[in-house]
Amino acid sequence: MEYLVQAGQLILSLSILIVLHEFGHFIPARIFKTRVEKFYLFFNPWFSLFKVKKGETEWGLGWLPLGGYVKISGMIDESMDKEQMSKPAEPWEFRSKPAWQRLIIMLGGVTVNFILGYLIYIMVLFVWGKQYLPTENATYGMYINNPALLGEDKLLHGDILVSVEGHQPKTLADAGTMIIIDGARKLEVIRNGSLKQVTLPGDISDQLLESGKKSLPFDPRVPFVAESVKKGMGADAAGIQKGDSIIGVDNEMNPFFQDIANYLGEHKASTVQLHIVRNDSSLTIPVEVNEDGFIGIQPVSPDKFLSYKTEKFTFLESIPEGISTGTETLVNYVKSLALVFSPAGAKQLGGFGSIGGMFPKSWDWQKFWLLTAFISIILAFMNLLPIPALDGGHVMFLIYEMIRGKAPSQKFLEIAQTIGMVLLLGLLVYANLNDILKLF
Repeated sequence: MEYLVQAGQLILSLSILIVLHEFGHFIPARIFKTRVEKFYLFFNPWFSLFKVKKGETEWGLGWLPLGGYVKISGMIDESMDKEQMSKPAEPWEFRSKPAWQRLIIMLGGVTVNFILGYLIYIMVLFVWGKQYLPTENATYGMYINNPALLGEDKLLHGDILVSVEGHQPKTLADAGTMIIIDGARKLEVIRNGSLKQVTLPGDISDQLLESGKKSLPFDPRVPFVAESVKKGMGADAAGIQKGDSIIGVDNEMNPFFQDIANYLGEHKASTVQLHIVRNDSSLTIPVEVNEDGFIGIQPVSPDKFLSYKTEKFTFLESIPEGISTGTETLVNYVKSLALVFSPAGAKQLGGFGSIGGMFPKSWDWQKFWLLTAFISIILAFMNLLPIPALDGGHVMFLIYEMIRGKAPSQKFLEIAQTIGMVLLLGLLVYANLNDILKLF
């Protein structure tokens, strides 16, 4: 069921982005009296799930959810309609329009995605505000999620982060970004009550990527207290109750959620001795761990132990804050692209499975809209890359035409479109194969 919820959020998010992106092409095309033959959500090779003809345009729903398209008359696109292109140009065709009009039509999709991403960030901040845990409020220290960062000469569970490259990051997530994307290597932490200088290896970004772990490098540690117990699972059968504090497992005495959850994950399909405190009494209870490494305890939310900060914004205040958030998202993504060109980074390229896995396993509108804004801005940037078959490829050739005063030949454009489609298809296959391989 959790995977269905994630898949549903992914499909809804992509549907919104695809439809609005294609309207970004459709509307200026119609303004400039250019015929649009088809408008499709998802691709429809061989057949359509639904289609209807309204005026000059066929509106339809395809069965292959890998994108969508508008087919504009007289344009060399993924349809590769050579028969139409071999005929004399008609006044309503894309190729008959001035270069500046064609440029506006081609830029319409990415413009909509950029604007949409920023608008969503603005509205999310206005409706929900921004909740975060200031670095200094991670009072129980950090839990190191990635083994590449663990070590006496690196970081240890419980280290309290003081600074990164001499600056205190706003959140632990920001610290992770500074290390992975910005190349920060010098950290200050408090360990066992003493200030310690830590210098991470120069190739730590590659090591983090090589590990394959998708989570943030570190999270705030929190105590493990049962909020609820799931019926029929090990904790329920053992008599664990709401409010029980779990302070250790087997010979590991540790009161923090992440440490115990990690231990349970390493002892799947086994029986462990859970040490708990209930009403000031200490108990040791045998508990069955299932094959997935779970015992069925829903922990108390971290904000019950840590002082999170919530910033609220008026509508006018949310506008510059949303623009700042969107721009920061774009800048960090562009910086992170350099990591893709390393062997470790290439292995981390993911397809629809990776994107779907970003969505929460229970429906959360705030997280849904934040991820939709993120994907919208990323799609806009990726579509602007000067690769034939992408909007950026068409824009590149149009700018060439406007500078030189003459368009590239139709044969050249057809070959470039074919090469671009092959490259994109290859990248799509590679990314989704990565997802499949990671499952095993």
